[in-house]
Amino acid sequence: MCSFLPSLYNALSRKNSARHVIIDHMIRIASVNVNGVRAAWRKGMPTWVDAAKPDFITLQEVRAANDIAHSVLADTGYTTTSHDAEAKGRAGVAVMAHSEPEAVREGLGDDGYFDRAGRWVETDYRLGDGSLLTLVSAYVHSGEADTPKQDDKYRFLDRMIERMPQLAKTADHVLITGDLNVCHTERDLKNWKANRKKSGFLPEERAYFDRFFGEIGFVDVHRRLSGDVDGPYTWWSMRGQAFDNDTGWRIDYQMATPALADAAVKATVDKADSWAERWSDHAPLVIDYDLPAVKA
Repeated sequence: MCSFLPSLYNALSRKNSARHVIIDHMIRIASVNVNGVRAAWRKGMPTWVDAAKPDFITLQEVRAANDIAHSVLADTGYTTTSHDAEAKGRAGVAVMAHSEPEAVREGLGDDGYFDRAGRWVETDYRLGDGSLLTLVSAYVHSGEADTPKQDDKYRFLDRMIERMPQLAKTADHVLITGDLNVCHTERDLKNWKANRKKSGFLPEERAYFDRFFGEIGFVDVHRRLSGDVDGPYTWWSMRGQAFDNDTGWRIDYQMATPALADAAVKATVDKADSWAERWSDHAPLVIDYDLPAVKA
C-alpha cells in the first residue's frame, strides 16, 4: 500500500477563508444511500428531509453528475458538496450542510486509482466552540467474492485503514459515514449463516472492521447506542418479503473518534412504514450529537 500525503490531492481541496459556525447545541447527522438521488427525490425524500431536519446529510450512490445533483438538491436550504464518479450513473457521494465547508478533499489519494471513483469525500466544518469536524461520506464497493470486484473492495478498505488515523490527527472530531457494505457481526445480518461466503459478510471483510473499532480507535456509534441487539438493519433486498419481514443488513455506519462518539445521544433508523413509502432500498441512519454551543 502506498502512504498517503495531503499533497497528492491538494489540487482537489477547496478552501474558504470565512469562518462558518454551526450555532445549534444539538447537531443531527443523517447518512443514507439514496440509490439514485433523482429517483429518491421523486419518490419522497423531500418529505423525509422536512420531517427529520438534519443539520448534515451525507449521501451515497448519488448516481448523478455534480451539476445534476446540485440542481436536484437546490432550494433545500442546504449547501451541497458532491463528488461524482467518472463512470456515468455509478456511485457518487455528497454532503449536505447549512454552511459551506472550510475545505473539501475528494478521493483517497491512492495514486489516483480511487480519486474519480465517486466513493469518498471529506468536508471540514468549524463548530461553535472552534473545534474542527471532518465529516466523510463514503461508499465502499459491494464486491463479489473471488472476483476483481472483491479485490477493489479490499484495496479501498486498505486505504481506509491508512486514512482514518491520519484524519484523527488533523481534526478535533472525525465522523466517517455511509454505506460501507460490510456487516461487522452476526447481530448485523438477519440471515448470517446463509451469507458467510458472500461479499458483505466474509471473514476477511469483517476483520477490517475489527481494526477500525480496535487498534485504530474509532467507535461504531449506532451499535454503541443500540446495544447488543439484532440490527437495527439499514438495507433490505428487493427480493421476496425482506422489507416486510425485516430480513435486513446493517451496512450503513457512523464511525466516530472517541470524543465525538461520547457526545452521541440518540440513534434512529428511519425505516419507512411500508414498502410503498420507501424512496430508497436503504433507510437513513440519523444520530444526534450533543456538541458545545457557540460561545457568547
